[in-house]
Amino acid sequence: MGFEYSKKVMDNFLKPQNMGKIKNPNGIAEIGSPACGDIMHMEIKVKNNILKDIKFKTFGCAAAIASTSIITQMVKGKSLEYAEKLTMKHVAEELKGLPKIKMHCSTMGIQTLKKAIKNYKINARLIKKPTDWCPKENNNEQDHNGETY
Repeated sequence: MGFEYSKKVMDNFLKPQNMGKIKNPNGIAEIGSPACGDIMHMEIKVKNNILKDIKFKTFGCAAAIASTSIITQMVKGKSLEYAEKLTMKHVAEELKGLPKIKMHCSTMGIQTLKKAIKNYKINARLIKKPTDWCPKENNNEQDHNGETY
């Protein structure tokens, strides 16, 4: 089964931006989906409420890699508040569309970003660590728009 990907999806799949690791990140997250086999790992460096650096490693399909790449580009240099309001719709629009069956890839990228921000806030003692907190598992949280991811 083939998918029609936009040029922007293919560019971000073939030449992903911000891939790699950050030395001494102050926020990390990893999300995996047993349903599709994608795994996303993200590291952030925050200073003065700004995402100064963001890197990722994604094991998955073209849509998963492209989504994570574009997310890092959309939030790098922006405030945490801006990043926390990002939705899968924003990501799909920035990528000039994703096949409906691949929209979950943008959702996973958003979930990983928000979990990395939450990890940063816990590490910086800006929020209390939940008793069931783990930055490397999918615990089916909800974003600010009520979407489950």
